[in-house]
Amino acid sequence: MSRPQRILTALCGLLLVGCQGGMRPIQAVNQRLSRLGESESASLSRNWLALIASRSGGRAQVQLIDRRRNAPVQLQGLNRPDSLPISVAVDQQGERLALVRQRDDRSELVLYRRSIQATQPLAIEPAGVPRRVSLSADGRVLAVEVSRNGLWQVDLLELP
Repeated sequence: MSRPQRILTALCGLLLVGCQGGMRPIQAVNQRLSRLGESESASLSRNWLALIASRSGGRAQVQLIDRRRNAPVQLQGLNRPDSLPISVAVDQQGERLALVRQRDDRSELVLYRRSIQATQPLAIEPAGVPRRVSLSADGRVLAVEVSRNGLWQVDLLELP
């Protein structure tokens, strides 16, 4: 093996060892998440984790976990019995959650504000069917995947 090949091999070995040693599961949070049952659509921002979870045989609901305390946070008025959450995103303060949910055979986009425990419907112009959301860290800009005429597009919305 030539000198450059030996150096490259050694560097690759160091990179692999560094990658393997750097990842550690966060046990306390992972244990809490496993108790929630099946979960999806995770959004992580600073000290907050938002996701959609459903226990065996139960209805899917949006959950918000305060990672500092490893505890769920009440989302009064968000999880409705007549809707099914599809996608959720949280801002870095854990104050705003953006949500796509299925309700009455249609998808709707809403913004939830924890401080006032209220949802606000968000209009999509031109009209389309929302599928997935992503919220900026400051909670002021929302990216939404929208289907229009069979094509998927991403819209950016400035929030009040």
